[in-house]
Amino acid sequence: MQDVGSRTARALGDDKDLPANEREAHIVLGVLTAVDRDSRVSQRMISRELGIALGLANAYLKRCVRKGLIKMTQAPLNRYAYYLTPKGFHEKSKLTVEYLTVSFDFFRRARRQCRELFEVCAVRDWRRLALYGDGELAEAAILSAAECPVALVAVVAGATTAGGRCAGVRITADLASASSLSEGGTIDAVVLTDVKAPQAAYDRVFAEAAALGLDATRILVPALLNVSGRSHRTGGAPTARATIRGEDS
Repeated sequence: MQDVGSRTARALGDDKDLPANEREAHIVLGVLTAVDRDSRVSQRMISRELGIALGLANAYLKRCVRKGLIKMTQAPLNRYAYYLTPKGFHEKSKLTVEYLTVSFDFFRRARRQCRELFEVCAVRDWRRLALYGDGELAEAAILSAAECPVALVAVVAGATTAGGRCAGVRITADLASASSLSEGGTIDAVVLTDVKAPQAAYDRVFAEAAALGLDATRILVPALLNVSGRSHRTGGAPTARATIRGEDS
């Protein structure tokens, strides 16, 4: 199982939408974690594990060496061994705490906003729902749904993961496949839970929902995703806050 440093760097290290300082912190934490776990780790292994370019892995390793976080020594067969310095251990601990703090705040906000959306769905008698996008937000949504009188039919996450499970909920390739799993072959609403590229995912789900006869008011978006729907309809995508106020523009 991957630890905190590996998970956050793989998930967020190469996300161009992150603020530069957060992106850098996530990659540094991943590099320090990889070195701490195995001193024989190579630049190529770090690149592959963190999901970043080889040149970027090399640059971050050198930066950590210059800052005194990592010590590099010559190893047999023209290779190098990397070790965390006391300063490196301290920095890894600090970055881990920062990551966990941010993750907890995200999870708390995600649970609350998803629960608010599900409560409104229940009031409107939208009982059969699909999530669009897997990952941490989808997992938080699934937990929140258990507290509300709604049923999650499926998580839409693309063909590569179709047939699998996200926190126990079936994963399908597209919204049409999700609908086919629902009683009566239809779903009442879709909640966007894609954190990797939420705006692009909203554009996709809008088109898929339209093909199934679902209008834009039934595509619900947690406010933390900061999605705009103005390219499709006046007033933007319905968020948790907008939905609670009953603004179905």
